[in-house]
Amino acid sequence: MRKLIDNDYLTLISRLVIGGMFVYAAIYKVIDPAAFAKSIWYYHLVPGKWINLMAIVLPVLEVVCGVAVIVGFWHRGAALWANIMLVAFIAALASTIVRGISIDCGCFRAAQSATHSAWNSLLFDVVALLFGLQLLASRSRRWMLKPS
Repeated sequence: MRKLIDNDYLTLISRLVIGGMFVYAAIYKVIDPAAFAKSIWYYHLVPGKWINLMAIVLPVLEVVCGVAVIVGFWHRGAALWANIMLVAFIAALASTIVRGISIDCGCFRAAQSATHSAWNSLLFDVVALLFGLQLLASRSRRWMLKPS
C-alpha cells in the first residue's frame, strides 16, 4: 500500500487535481465576491457579519493552497489546508442535505437557491478528499519546486 501512496505519478496527478481544482474554483470567487457571498449565505451556516470576510479570505486561501500544491512549495502545509477545506466543504454540503436545503454548491460558480440536490457536489468533494489524503500521506518529492 505504501508503494502506491508514494507513487511519483499518482502524487503528481493528485497535485494537479487538487491544486487545479482549488485555483479554478477561486477564479469566479475572486472576480465576483458579491455572488460568492450570496452563495455562502445560501448555506445558512455562517453568521451574517462573517459572510463578506469569508467571501474575501476563502478564495485567497484557495489560490495560495492550489498554487503551492501544484508547484510543490510548502506542499505539506498546503495539502493540509486543502484537506481541511475539503472536510469543511463536505460538512457544509452534508448539512444542507440533512436540513433539506437544495442548492448548487457554489464551488465553481455562484450557488443558486433550490436548484438541485447537493449530492453530486458531495460525491465530488469526497473523491477530491481521497486525492488530497493521498497527497498528504505521500512521501514523493519528485517534480516539486522546493521539496520540504
